[in-house]
Amino acid sequence: MLNANTYVTSQKGIGGTIRNQYEDFYVEEIPEVIPDGEGPNVYVWIEKLGRTTLDVVLDIARDLHVSRKRMGFAGMKDKKAITRQWICIANMDSEEQFRQVENLDIYKTDFLKVVRGRKKLRMGQLKGNKFKILIRDLDDVEESADIANEVLSQLETTGVPNYFGWQRFGKPRTITHLVGRALVENDLEKAVNTYIGNPQDDEGEDNQMARKAFDEGNLEESLNLMGKGMRYEKMMIKELIRDSKKGELTDKSYMNALHALPKPLQRMFVHAYQSYLFNEAVSNRVAMGIDKYVEGDIIIDNEEHIVRDKTPEEFQDLIADFKANPTCPLFGTKVPFADGEVGVMEETVLKKYGITKQDFEVPKMPRLGSHGLRRQMRFRVWDGKATPTDDGVLCEFSIDKGSYATAVLREIMKKDVI
Repeated sequence: MLNANTYVTSQKGIGGTIRNQYEDFYVEEIPEVIPDGEGPNVYVWIEKLGRTTLDVVLDIARDLHVSRKRMGFAGMKDKKAITRQWICIANMDSEEQFRQVENLDIYKTDFLKVVRGRKKLRMGQLKGNKFKILIRDLDDVEESADIANEVLSQLETTGVPNYFGWQRFGKPRTITHLVGRALVENDLEKAVNTYIGNPQDDEGEDNQMARKAFDEGNLEESLNLMGKGMRYEKMMIKELIRDSKKGELTDKSYMNALHALPKPLQRMFVHAYQSYLFNEAVSNRVAMGIDKYVEGDIIIDNEEHIVRDKTPEEFQDLIADFKANPTCPLFGTKVPFADGEVGVMEETVLKKYGITKQDFEVPKMPRLGSHGLRRQMRFRVWDGKATPTDDGVLCEFSIDKGSYATAVLREIMKKDVI
């Protein structure tokens, strides 16, 4: 996992591979609220294969001829997986509109339920996610299952380092956090160029040619070379082409190109850079003890409220019972640092990259800036078990929302997990 350097468990890794087939990785949302069949909004319980949540949302909006702003979902689910989650289309009052939703045919997406709901669905409105993941290519499946069960049992006691997974940064083209860094550095041109240009060896030749043409300033040629997989690059480059006909490209041109993207994707860039820095802070804090209170820690409860005025012993009891957790910063303009040695560590992370908290203001595009927040540095895993099968070890577990299954697998496999 990018910029993650510390393990909690000491067992040898079982190695192996995941995502050999999309069907090997199953994710099911654990909803916070289940629609009751009444109300002005239409909820769809979808099962998708090999597609991002945002791609499905955009397709539904397009086919219904509604603004994507009316589409809601609780969390972004993996692309390289079978996933189930709720999608909500707001303000679809009539029976005719309900039937339109039922009759949609969305690529690689099944509608398992279509029901009405009273409230709109918003990001973060879920309890967690349930996973079933097959690890293949193991030397000894029985022994690997035993080790996996030992690791899962230990993690249920200590918690799991709350690292952000590769999905946050992109793979094979890992540039999302680099775009975010350019924005934090207040360099819009660099941000756009990093996203559209910058060809890499681990992507298709056609994509590389399109990016090379862009880097050479041939915008029209670049657009013509872009394939289906470059949906968002096309949105951006069309804005640049439009502006280039008026004269030299300016910061406003690059701003327009970024604004052409869906808002969740725009916001993802700075978030990805925050996540990159957060992973480093978590690595350092986990080394001090993942389930231990360290003097100076900022502790939050399960409602993400800061817990104050407790003795060290009381803090330790809350942590042991998973009623509260130590935190690390998602760095931003207003995020507080911890005290003591924890706070010194956090400040050192920023100094290493030559930035300050105020840089997260992103003055040229303040909507993409961030105040930052404290995020728990570990997460809970439950209902964990590993079963040997003819194809490998099937790992099943549930985890808190906003956390990554690959952080659990990383402890089991002891290798880079994508």
